[in-house]
Order: sequence, then structure tokens, then C-alpha cells
Amino acid sequence: MDSEANIALAGGSGGITGKLCFSPAKPIASSLTELSGQVHLLPCVIKHDGPCPVSDYFKPITTGEISDGIAVEQAFFRGRKLHGAAVPLPDGFSGFVLSKEGISEEGGACCDKWVAKGEFKSLTYWNHDSLPSLDDPIQRCFHWFSVSNALHRPITASDMSTLSSAESQKKAQ
Repeated sequence: MDSEANIALAGGSGGITGKLCFSPAKPIASSLTELSGQVHLLPCVIKHDGPCPVSDYFKPITTGEISDGIAVEQAFFRGRKLHGAAVPLPDGFSGFVLSKEGISEEGGACCDKWVAKGEFKSLTYWNHDSLPSLDDPIQRCFHWFSVSNALHRPITASDMSTLSSAESQKKAQ
């Protein structure tokens, strides 16, 4: 049985909406290309949508330098020196490379059909004016996963008893 998930994809003023269909009958990860170490977040916009020989020109190297506890990589893009760092995705999360595979008509409504082509567990982000640090936005955004988990996890009986005993101690003072 297929299940669907509506998603909002980045782009334009109102975003682009699409529909993803997941099929539990066949494991999604078994047929996907593993792209960890090959996904890069560049500090620029590239107005090209098609194949190109990226590996001929974009050749990241490990510098051996450590900045803010992060291993620094270096690359050049259009003559500009970039400093980057590989960031693992949090446990339980995966990134997917999607490809638009046409239009699907389901329930009388047309929607874009997106298919996962690759999966990644880490990505490399790049800065052009500074070395990578723990204050970079991509580093900070991953902290929100733990905040979200803390806010949305179910409260257990143990949590309630801890809270009750803390309240009792507070009143006793």
C-alpha cells in the first residue's frame, strides 16, 4: 500500500508544492545511490539545470586544519577560495536527492511526481569569507532537532514523578 506525503519545496515566493509517494513494499534505501561525501552546499546560486563535469573543476581537499573543533576542507569555485566542513545528519535522519519524473493524476488532481534518486547521511557546506565554525547556520540548525524531540516526546510516568518531587522540594523551601 502506498502512502503519500505533501511537502513544500524551497523556491519562489510561495514555494513549490509537490507530492511524494512512499511504498513500504520495497525498501527505499536498497535501490538508491549512496551520495555521502558528494553533497555540497555552496554559498552561491548556480543558474544551470543539467549535467556538467563538476568533478573536473571542483576538487575539495582536506587541509588538516582544525577550526572550532571542525576539520576544514578547501576548494576553489570560479577562482574563489572556499573553506568547508562535512556535517553528518543527526541520527535517524537521511537526506534524499529528488528528481521530478513528470505529472501524476491521482483522485482527479494533477501533481508533480518526485522520485528519490540518491540518499546521503552527511553533507559538506562551504563558506567563502570565513573558516567553518559551530556558529555557522547549518551547524546551528541541527540543534533544533534535539529541541523538537524534547518538546514533542511523550511524557512518561518517570518524568511526572521527577517533576512532582521537584515541586515538593520547591514548596518545602
